[in-house]
Amino acid sequence: MPAANGTFEVVEREVPRPGPGHARIAVEACGVCHSDALFVSAAVPGITFPEVPGHEIAGRIAELGEGVGERGWQVGDRVAVGWFGGSCGHCRACREGDFIVCESLKVPGWAYDGGFGEQVIAPVDALARIPDALAASDAGPLACAGVTTFNGLRRSAGRPGDLVAVLGLGGLGHLGVQYAVAMGFETVAIARGPQKAEFAKQLGAHHYVDSTAATPVAEALQSLGGAKVVLGTASNSEAISATVDGLTHRGELVVIGADIAPLDINPNQLLMAARVVRGHPSGTSQDVEDTMAFSVLHGIRPMTEKVPLTEADAAFRKMMAGGARFRMVLTEG
Repeated sequence: MPAANGTFEVVEREVPRPGPGHARIAVEACGVCHSDALFVSAAVPGITFPEVPGHEIAGRIAELGEGVGERGWQVGDRVAVGWFGGSCGHCRACREGDFIVCESLKVPGWAYDGGFGEQVIAPVDALARIPDALAASDAGPLACAGVTTFNGLRRSAGRPGDLVAVLGLGGLGHLGVQYAVAMGFETVAIARGPQKAEFAKQLGAHHYVDSTAATPVAEALQSLGGAKVVLGTASNSEAISATVDGLTHRGELVVIGADIAPLDINPNQLLMAARVVRGHPSGTSQDVEDTMAFSVLHGIRPMTEKVPLTEADAAFRKMMAGGARFRMVLTEG
């Protein structure tokens, strides 16, 4: 993209060489994530144009920089790179081993050119090995949408048998429901409209709550016993806020859907029942590997619409308009 909020263009560039600790990846597929809009619109600091977004990258290592082979990587290895595109290794979070909240997190498409192209140069700590059973077009979305929902659930307060609700059935939520079921939770899907009930059932949800129905979402959750966890995947602060009173005592709201509007939650909603509200970021390259392995084990795949790289602009516009079902994926060829 040549300028902020412009139109994606296909251009020829010289292929760079990977430096020490980096690898060049021949991109086979890259998912189109709503967070890409942050970079396309220069809504975060440090964006320069022309801009190449894309942080749901899957491909093969084409060239190794100095020292990368010593870490077990070889040319031809299948790898994915997600929102976690490398860390600084020396800030306090990194020194504590909490790399995903690195103060200088390197997100592809922000810190360096992303996956809306044929080649990506990425730091070695960002590489996640793709299982043989996983197609590149599935691995890409799992490196962001997948790991965010998978990690959000496995690091939550929920335990097998608990009532866990997933708010939203979009690019994040349709994976979140599948993961919640596979993890042994009594799973509630929450979305807008009665017509989505059948889709929620197909994903494996045990219950469906229509957020447009006369019964408020919180009341519907309490009628089921109260949710131990609500995974808020919808990018809608009003919808997220409406779930809080549906939490059981010491229930937890895990927010992964981004919205600039404030949440409408008062302290009394939290205090008496000792409820918790927290945000959850994506996951490291190891978390991405865990996500892909779990997905293969349980037959979980993102629902994607694959288009060639040359149609990147149309794919991005369709995603922004809410027309993707449920992940647009750019592919080579």
